[in-house]
Amino acid sequence: MFLYQLFNVFFVASKKEEEDSKYDLSLYKRGDLLEVPRTLFTHFGIYLGDNRVAHLIPDILPVISKNKSAIAKMVTNNRLILGVITKVASVRVDSVADFAYGSEILINHMDKVCSQHPLDGDEVARRAEKLLGSVTYSLLWYNCEHYVMYCRYGMAISYQTYQFCTTVRKIVCSRMSAYLTALCGVGTMLYLGCLTPVTVLPTVLISFTIWMAA
Repeated sequence: MFLYQLFNVFFVASKKEEEDSKYDLSLYKRGDLLEVPRTLFTHFGIYLGDNRVAHLIPDILPVISKNKSAIAKMVTNNRLILGVITKVASVRVDSVADFAYGSEILINHMDKVCSQHPLDGDEVARRAEKLLGSVTYSLLWYNCEHYVMYCRYGMAISYQTYQFCTTVRKIVCSRMSAYLTALCGVGTMLYLGCLTPVTVLPTVLISFTIWMAA
């Protein structure tokens, strides 16, 4: 049993060193904006120096456990998704390897997208550190991109959210959506046998509104 535990500790330590060595820390400067692909979206963080990244990430574990050592471990995708659903998140500091979750890291890619010039690196890092702690998460109104954009550029915006909302609007406010809404409404009324002005009017109004917005 002792030999097994010793081997397990050695294996975990070796794996951790291997993950850390995957990323060249000399590439990152204090205040850099880092981004990595994570689940369906891109995840963002601010490099603080000394292999530390501040990032806003949803996490369900603090709600169901008081075990600080478990909470401090890398946030898995399951913890992240449940945190999104329950709107529980925090701005925390992790190593570059834990932040990246095995993915390739882009450095200051948003500088090419944002029209606002980035702030001084030390100021970016100070803003990031000042906001550490628990926050109320919103996928659309306050996510990791809002956090880093405020820290680096002084404005809390999310291009991912804008693109997502634009796509949803195109789908919902389309002529096909208007046709389907009208068809479903008429089909439901015929099936239930309640073809009356009270039921017809909402179907017509909703379909017409979507049609005009398309």
